Amino acid sequence: MTETTQSRQSAYTTLAAGDGFLHEIEIKRSRFITVLRRTATEEDARALVSELRREFHDARHHCSAFVLGPDRDIQRSSDDGEPSGTAGIPMLEALLRRETAAGVTDLSDVSAVVVRYFGGILLGAGGLVRAYSDSVSTALELAPLVQRRRLRICAVRVPHAAAGRLENDLRSAGYAMAETGYEAQSTVLRLALPDAADDLAAAADRLAALTAGSAALQREGTEWIDVPH
Repeated sequence: MTETTQSRQSAYTTLAAGDGFLHEIEIKRSRFITVLRRTATEEDARALVSELRREFHDARHHCSAFVLGPDRDIQRSSDDGEPSGTAGIPMLEALLRRETAAGVTDLSDVSAVVVRYFGGILLGAGGLVRAYSDSVSTALELAPLVQRRRLRICAVRVPHAAAGRLENDLRSAGYAMAETGYEAQSTVLRLALPDAADDLAAAADRLAALTAGSAALQREGTEWIDVPH
């Protein structure tokens, strides 16, 4: 199993996987259509902007912002013709300030595009800042979120006859199971554990107790896995 690039963070919040989330508000006859989508790379984020330019080809502006990576180290924004600083940066700040729990701001791997149809009434710089910020903030309040956690995959090799009971015991103890493998003489059960020394040690102790010391954890790679928010 391939080791993923390590980050400072072992968990963060993102959008649920899917085609994205759309929400629209109207301010002084201007339509602000916000599209949120989970994106893993800058290429994905820019592809979303291109897609929406084609879909809403008659709109005046397609402003965008995105934040990527467990450490949120990639952050970009675009005003797309609006006065400098009135659209992209307020959108980016809305992504960065979104609280996913009390006092926690860890939203990432998210792109926001706000499509604006001008309604004929000028909003002014302050009005634009509020409009673009509120568009993204309101959409985020309604969008489905998940927590993404870096989990250590550990293998346990046991005789085929003992695998079913051990898997049930592990699940009953609250452990998440990853993909099971099969070898000639054994079944390979895989646990997805928090990537922290204390959690790994506790799992090893529990496994030893369940198998009277006959089985051991073998550390494999890490994977980022979605868990309910």
